[in-house]
Amino acid sequence: MKQINVVAAIIFNKNKLLCVKRGESKYSYVSNKYEFPGGKIEANETQVAALKREVQEELSLNIEVGDKFITVNHNYPDFSVRLHTYLCNSENRVITLHEHIDYKWLSTADLEKLDWAAADIPIIDKLMAIKSN
Repeated sequence: MKQINVVAAIIFNKNKLLCVKRGESKYSYVSNKYEFPGGKIEANETQVAALKREVQEELSLNIEVGDKFITVNHNYPDFSVRLHTYLCNSENRVITLHEHIDYKWLSTADLEKLDWAAADIPIIDKLMAIKSN
């Protein structure tokens, strides 16, 4: 099974988190699901550099990358993903969608209301556990 190494940004702005919705995909199990923005790490690229590049390309948003949050290994039916996530900040909420079809800025408590891609669910679970402590 093909393994894809990707990064994702958990972007905060004034206690709200950015959630982006994927469009249609050839894989129904990720189509129209919410996720944290990010993408594939290119050859000779650091995780942080990939994260900044992907968020800029997908959302025209500059971010400050902070601490690594969690790495998720998830097997989808057709591929597996190793998802490296980082806590990030943005000075503003103005974005331009280049690849996604919707976005929301939500509080941690509201994250569970969205239909998330399966690989992102452990991230939500950890964010919720931290928030409740």
